[in-house]
Amino acid sequence: MISRRKIALIVAGGSGQRMGHTTPKQFLELEGKPVLYHTIHAFLQAYEDTHIVLVLPEAHKGNLATVLAAFDRPPSVTLVDGGETRFHSVRNGLQVIPQEAVVFVHDGVRPLLSLSLIRTCYEEALAKGNAVPAIALKDSIREVDDEGNIAADRSRFRIIQTPQTFLSEQILPAFEQPYDPLFTDEATVVERFGYAVNLVEGEEQNIKITRPQDLIIAAAFLQERRK
Repeated sequence: MISRRKIALIVAGGSGQRMGHTTPKQFLELEGKPVLYHTIHAFLQAYEDTHIVLVLPEAHKGNLATVLAAFDRPPSVTLVDGGETRFHSVRNGLQVIPQEAVVFVHDGVRPLLSLSLIRTCYEEALAKGNAVPAIALKDSIREVDDEGNIAADRSRFRIIQTPQTFLSEQILPAFEQPYDPLFTDEATVVERFGYAVNLVEGEEQNIKITRPQDLIIAAAFLQERRK
């Protein structure tokens, strides 16, 4: 299989509001190192030639030094300003990405993704143009409207994760489209542009850290991995 340049576009624009903390959640400590360190480290472990493009709000750029200091050898990082929405933040990041690349778009606060998931997404994107991790629902769900609610078949739905991974020739032109509030992730943008979305099996441990209890769960997962 032909190899391509690998770019991890990591979106790290969250705040600490729901964490009840003044420090943005991507910079909070997880097992002695910032959350964002673990996220970046996973991509570099999977493919040491991955280049990191980090999208950060201007107000948070001063925290990056702490993240890089956690590495034995700090990686090269291209820093990009965040935008008004996730769509605009990702579009800003894509502006520094060359053609002929595989682009991983990943949440900065999903630090537990495995090397195998990264590699699966890369290989699937090479083969099919894109790869979007998804996991099945475990709980019952109901569809709600103005008239009430009705049971829905959970087997027909999936929870979407990141890294959403694309060939550059798919994602770069797709993000030239005008913004639409229905663009909730990168897959919706690429799909609107005309490409079919290729789902791959995600991971239960690939959690998004948004609340204090998520840090506790993430720490437990990391400790289990080290056993």
